[in-house]
Amino acid sequence: MNKDKQNNFKRETIGKVLRYVSGYWYYLAASILLALGVVVLTLSVPLLTGDAIDCIVGVDKVNFAALIKILRLIAAVIIINSMAQWAMARCNNRLTYSVTRDIRDDAAAKLQHLPLKYLDGHSLGDITSRMISDVDQFADGLLLGFTQLFTGVITIFGTLFFMLREDAGIAFVVIVVTPLSLFTASFIAKKTYHMFQEQARIRGEQTAYMDEMVQNQKVVQAYGHEEETQEEFDEINDRLEKCSKKAVFFSSLTNPSTRFVNNIVYAAVAVFGALSAVAGNLTVGQLSCFLNYASQYTKPFNEISGVIAELQNAIACAARVFELMEEQPELAEDTDAVRLSDVEGYVDLEHVYFSYTDEQRLIEDFNLHVKPGQRIAIVGPTGCGKTTLINLLMRFYDVRSGKICVDGTDIRHVTRESLRESYGMVLQETWLHSGTIRENICMGKPDATEEEMIAAAKASHCHSFIKRLPQGYDTPMGEDGGGLSQGQKQLLCIARVMLCLPPMLILDEATSSIDTRTELKIQNAFATMMQGRTSFIVAHRLSTIQSADVILVMKDGHIIEQGNHDELLAAGGFYATLYNSQFVTI
Repeated sequence: MNKDKQNNFKRETIGKVLRYVSGYWYYLAASILLALGVVVLTLSVPLLTGDAIDCIVGVDKVNFAALIKILRLIAAVIIINSMAQWAMARCNNRLTYSVTRDIRDDAAAKLQHLPLKYLDGHSLGDITSRMISDVDQFADGLLLGFTQLFTGVITIFGTLFFMLREDAGIAFVVIVVTPLSLFTASFIAKKTYHMFQEQARIRGEQTAYMDEMVQNQKVVQAYGHEEETQEEFDEINDRLEKCSKKAVFFSSLTNPSTRFVNNIVYAAVAVFGALSAVAGNLTVGQLSCFLNYASQYTKPFNEISGVIAELQNAIACAARVFELMEEQPELAEDTDAVRLSDVEGYVDLEHVYFSYTDEQRLIEDFNLHVKPGQRIAIVGPTGCGKTTLINLLMRFYDVRSGKICVDGTDIRHVTRESLRESYGMVLQETWLHSGTIRENICMGKPDATEEEMIAAAKASHCHSFIKRLPQGYDTPMGEDGGGLSQGQKQLLCIARVMLCLPPMLILDEATSSIDTRTELKIQNAFATMMQGRTSFIVAHRLSTIQSADVILVMKDGHIIEQGNHDELLAAGGFYATLYNSQFVTI
């Protein structure tokens, strides 16, 4: 990204952040007003201190009455100032964490509407890093900015005002040296932005890698890949270390650089103020006041320089989150999209063409006509398009051309929710969320009665092992069914579908993780469940689909054979070869 594009990108990101901030303008306004009050109260203390010093003329020449009055006033100002700072901190906290909450909510909502193409093309860890780690980094930078930026800027202008009022000549010296400090901070900030951008990107890569390795630690250990995994992690970690050190080092230069300039300002005020006091133009109290203001004036530059460095990191992190939020969502549903209801189960695929990428063709001129209640088995070698066909039926992906109809209606003209409610789906890869057994079974039908849930569990042959668990149906599970075997998790997924009993079913290797004895029982349960329901069965074990009404044999995205089990065996084609390879021994 060239310099102009990078600057435009930063401005766009800042504009998006400000749009979120504008939703809480009342906190922002309160924070600015309180910052103004804090600065006025803070800057009034040096004036009062100078007046107090001038009450002490010499030995036995102290105006105690005026001094005590001033000291009481200083104490009152400090107490009120502390209360104002507390209120400002509360406003800044509310503003920052309300904004980050809204960003996370919007990012999570956007995630629900992103097409599978995006999720397939980005690692889970990187997406998680954007929504958790990057938003946290953004919140830290934003909070620091609101906490110190407003008071810092107002302090600078406030001290200049008071110094101009006291002595314009010395104030002019301060104004002349100021641009040097601003230039230093600005120069370093521009250099660090792309470093923080790279740091956020590598952090996301590291999170993705760790997520992948932790989830698949059994496979790593089974294949003795621990050392290689550690080496790969070390390589990513080394890159993050180098990038982070550069980003932090260069951003850390801002504070000492501006501090050096600020010390020059302080020294200049001290020299010119002392000369003015010797000449009788300033009292000792006024000189003390000026030195105090010089210190107050330079302090915000140090704070703001630190804020600018943190804001570079915050903006870089925010840009990654907004990049996720601005991804193209799923194609919008038609404004006149209808809801599927009373589905009979007619499914028609007419001249369907589909491929995941333009370079690699997959399904070409696919035609299929399914009648209500038919059981359609789909078989074929790996990569022939079986799972892709399921993705198209569920409209996880849209066809490139042609159309898919349910009960005569193109599925692009019906709501996705009603389409997916019409299918019950059991996949080879199980998914269970953290919660109780009951919550997972009733996921598709939260209002199910106890009797309905238990009947579904019994039909799927998981009731017996559930009753043996410590809390039965109320037993909590870890992430993705932690604590249960793969077979038990698959039985729960089957129970989930049996509870809903939708008009159409999709079974993609639904019994792959179940022992042979239980599989026979499940097959009987499936046979009962499939009565009168249009069913699509994807299977590698051909013994499970012999009773299907129609078997589609796919290869390279085409149906090369079609018929029932006996017809296909008699034809002696590709299906017969597959079948014999599984059951004929030499």
